[in-house]
Amino acid sequence: MTEPSKTTVADASKEYARIRIPGKRRRGVLNAQIVIGSIILGIIVVAVIFAPMLAPHDPIAQNLNQTMLGSSAGHPLGTDQFGRDLWSRLLYGGRIDLLVSVMAVLAPLCIGTILGSVAGYGSGFIPSLIMRIADLVSSFPFYVLVIVLVFVLGNGGMSIFIAITAVSWVPYTRIARGETLILRDREFIASCKASGFSDIWVLFKHVIPNIASQGIVYAMSDVVMNLGIIVTLSYFGLGIVPPTPDWGQMMNDGQQFLSAGNYGPTVIPTVMIVLTSLALSFIGDGLANTLKVRK
Repeated sequence: MTEPSKTTVADASKEYARIRIPGKRRRGVLNAQIVIGSIILGIIVVAVIFAPMLAPHDPIAQNLNQTMLGSSAGHPLGTDQFGRDLWSRLLYGGRIDLLVSVMAVLAPLCIGTILGSVAGYGSGFIPSLIMRIADLVSSFPFYVLVIVLVFVLGNGGMSIFIAITAVSWVPYTRIARGETLILRDREFIASCKASGFSDIWVLFKHVIPNIASQGIVYAMSDVVMNLGIIVTLSYFGLGIVPPTPDWGQMMNDGQQFLSAGNYGPTVIPTVMIVLTSLALSFIGDGLANTLKVRK
């Protein structure tokens, strides 16, 4: 019996794509969602990236002679109780919040996708061990486990990143495993095996590229959740260490002035959190609709 050629493997891969995603995609609606979300998120990301150029003041510099000022040419959004410029703190706060949120998604996405593909593709002790560890981690409440880890590791962006990564890889592993279980019996995978390719080559060349899309869609909603975790931890004093600016910390600092009618220090970071979450949700929904087949 002759072994299938590489051309046969490629043809089988194309055939898989045709079988896997039949029908017409809902391009009109999904493009609108992705475009709107991308525009909003793009503006926010550009603003925080170029914070050194756009911020008129040092975000941690205090000026007790200019506390709780309103909007002006020198302070577009006013100042806080320490005389710090709110616009500058908003930009730099978004910088660290978004950075930690994204990094705490990329790491679990990569780890979970690799572990899930191994668990779904293979059999024996290692796949079973991976899923038992995933079951163990998921048996604890997510937020409680993250808070405990941050409390043990200490405050700061790195501690939050480690804590979220240590817990968030489980959903990606389950998603990847389910997709791999479906994929491993396809014809082009059998062709690869018959051609003598190693399991590692098949996993990284064919399995992971074909299952990654589902994890990426989930990652968009995961960024929103991570942003909420970071802001919440900082709001309660367990997140980013002061005086480093952070949206959650800004909300906490400003809440004591709400009764006096000074809503800016609390409302401004809250609006930014809502806009960022809305943009990420639009993009996530658009990507999900991209993969959805019209029945």
